[in-house]
Amino acid sequence: MLDAYSNAVMGVADVVGPAVVKLDIRKNGKPAGSGSGVILSPDGLVLTNSHVAQGTPRIGMQTQDGRHFDARLIGDDPDTDLALVHIEQSVNLPSARLGNSSQLRRGQVAVAIGNPLGFEATVTAGVVSALGRSLRAKNGRLIDDVIQTDAALNPGNSGGPLVSSLGEVIGINTAVIMGAQGICFAVASNTASFVMGQLIRHGRVRRASIGVAAQPAPIARRVQIAAGIDQPMGVMIASAEAGGPADTAGLLMGDVIVAVDGRRVGGADALIRLLDEDRIGRSTTFDVLRNGKARSFDVTPKERRGS
Repeated sequence: MLDAYSNAVMGVADVVGPAVVKLDIRKNGKPAGSGSGVILSPDGLVLTNSHVAQGTPRIGMQTQDGRHFDARLIGDDPDTDLALVHIEQSVNLPSARLGNSSQLRRGQVAVAIGNPLGFEATVTAGVVSALGRSLRAKNGRLIDDVIQTDAALNPGNSGGPLVSSLGEVIGINTAVIMGAQGICFAVASNTASFVMGQLIRHGRVRRASIGVAAQPAPIARRVQIAAGIDQPMGVMIASAEAGGPADTAGLLMGDVIVAVDGRRVGGADALIRLLDEDRIGRSTTFDVLRNGKARSFDVTPKERRGS
């Protein structure tokens, strides 16, 4: 059994390892950090972390066989901590393929490949510890469907692949909990696939906005009963952009949003998740509580700019 495990890990390292690169970030001509990335097409499309790329237009890249390339940033998405870069030279490089993270199971083998602390082409192995975790991105947004693994990660692993025993990339390594042992996280490959497609098409991930600042708000039980709902929390509008979608539709400061198109909203993160690309420019029903009474408004979200 140990021989089989070793052979599986070695096979993954042999197949995916050549597609893992080291990224060197420079700002104002000075080193500003480094990380890992994984080549996902032979012509040099490389997926990494947003916090590795740091929004830098030009990035240095080194392959495991020692070749150096220049790459440009196609786009990054701080909301999911993912970024896509492309090698500027004409190349034909080894590439990895994204797997289907919805088919993962706890306990299956997971292999991380990257450049931790500058040690190139490092391989660590463990298992998928948990699925469906949520992780706060550096900009404060909540990243959903995050994979937890005990495959050892260290600074420099960020942006590198988490790989299944089939040699498929199942996640992009993104974070560790400092001081803990064996608690590391990767953005799921299905999220990465969606973000990659959006960055290729638009240079950004398109999301909807209704032009409000919002905060969680408790809903008293007597108000729930009077309004005919059964949820203890909603999202209160703290302010609304003048002339924005919410303001235009008649929503007011102090209104508590409880549902969007019939789907419950129990917190700001739930509202953000529901405001996806599909709702840009489309009339959307918002159920709110105003002075404890249930009301509905049709709001047409606009595209959110920035993160």
